[in-house]
Amino acid sequence: MPFAPLAGIRVVDVTTSYAGPVCTQLLGALGADVVKVEPPAGDEARSWGPPFAGDLGTLFVAANAGKRSAAIDLRRGTELVLRLVDRADVVVQSLRPGLAEELGLDAAALRARRPELVCCTISSYGSTGPKRMLPGYDPLLQAAGGLISVTGEPGGEGVRVGVSLIDHGTGMYAAFAILAALHAGGGHTLDVSLWETALAYVSYHLIGNLETGAVPTPQGTGFHAIAPYQVFPASDGGLMITAANDGLFRRLADAIGVPELADDPRFATNPDRVTNRAALVEALSARLRERPRAAWLEALAAAGVPAAPVQDVGEVAADPQTGAIGILQRLGRHTTVGPAFSADGERPAYAAAPPALGEHTAEVLAEAGYSADEVDELAEAAIIRLA
Repeated sequence: MPFAPLAGIRVVDVTTSYAGPVCTQLLGALGADVVKVEPPAGDEARSWGPPFAGDLGTLFVAANAGKRSAAIDLRRGTELVLRLVDRADVVVQSLRPGLAEELGLDAAALRARRPELVCCTISSYGSTGPKRMLPGYDPLLQAAGGLISVTGEPGGEGVRVGVSLIDHGTGMYAAFAILAALHAGGGHTLDVSLWETALAYVSYHLIGNLETGAVPTPQGTGFHAIAPYQVFPASDGGLMITAANDGLFRRLADAIGVPELADDPRFATNPDRVTNRAALVEALSARLRERPRAAWLEALAAAGVPAAPVQDVGEVAADPQTGAIGILQRLGRHTTVGPAFSADGERPAYAAAPPALGEHTAEVLAEAGYSADEVDELAEAAIIRLA
């Protein structure tokens, strides 16, 4: 039997971009029926590209598999959305600040109408505080939340993390909270924000600042609290080595043929190695440049020292491990990345490819009690869009 613990759960998804869609795609992967309510012009992520997968932006493909699309003008079709809510167990919305309240689609209004609902609001900065009305996208929160300040090369300008990290994490936190609320019997109001996710990601940096006043800076591929714990140059590419304790460091020194480094008092303990990081990196780099990655990986694996090659995305796609775990799923014309977990030895599969805009509008409204003639009238009035 497929792993579908949310079978029978209906989710109304009034989100666009990436964070909300990641959340609801995860719920769909667990068996929920997810109706994606998007404007007649479509979720903006549909057109984000290049690159494109067919006519769809790859961000849209990555976060919208297994859903049904109902294209509805929220202002003129609010009652249609409310009719969908009447049949739902979960509503997830990420409307701009103030719009949900204006339309009567905020958690208070929806739960007054249907108290057993789990209502999850995904916002930029949270429901309270001086920034609560500000708009937010992943790069804005990487900037405001401190991630850019600790990412990049030492002494250089901070850089954005090369993936939509905060969006993706926010979607996961939202899904986690929704699952907990459903487990508790429903009837809960949940608030999740990009700001909170950003703070969670810099948590140990925040604690360090609060305890000592230290302001962390970019460390390149390294880590401020451990050494050696970064990318080193082999003769043919980068090699990430993570010798996170004294025993591993000695094994590393022995494995690469410089055992004297482990006896050097500058490198005796991890705090010593962090303090003398520049000298340590110079010594290790000089040795590691002498041989190719494959040779070092073999030697380090034999010594039990954690290491990995620095691979580009093309190499990741072709990596035998990617194929072995079966995470890539073919859905119609598209290949997407499946859920990052398995249950009972099987990875949940998305039910369908990402939907065409308005592909299920008529179907969803029929389930909510609208006749075919009413659906046609709504389409003629441009309140809805049919595929």
